[in-house]
Amino acid sequence: METLIYLILIGLAAGFLGGMVGIGGGVIIVPALVLLFGLSQHNAQGISLAMMLFPVGLFGVLNYYKKGYVDFKYAGLIAVGFLIGSYIGSKFSLTLPQELVKKIFAVVMILLALKMLFSGKK
Repeated sequence: METLIYLILIGLAAGFLGGMVGIGGGVIIVPALVLLFGLSQHNAQGISLAMMLFPVGLFGVLNYYKKGYVDFKYAGLIAVGFLIGSYIGSKFSLTLPQELVKKIFAVVMILLALKMLFSGKK
């Protein structure tokens, strides 16, 4: 149950930030799966692509799936959260000045990059 909640929360966060500042998929979901769940980079990328499967990630997902790196249950749960989060995030973003949204985007990117760079997990 805890895993289910975390996966939906990852989708919500990715959807919210996607709706708010245009990022989500690989920028939020991949680091979250690696850092929070300890998944391999390949697993995280495969799941992220599977979540966005139709139509843009279809061929990428097939490659990861053939190598055993896709968990469709994880991808589906994240997609549910992403759907809701993107709606809420876009509504919120449209209430803020563009310059503030731009700064939020930059801070999120820097924090994620630093976390990935200095994380002890391999």
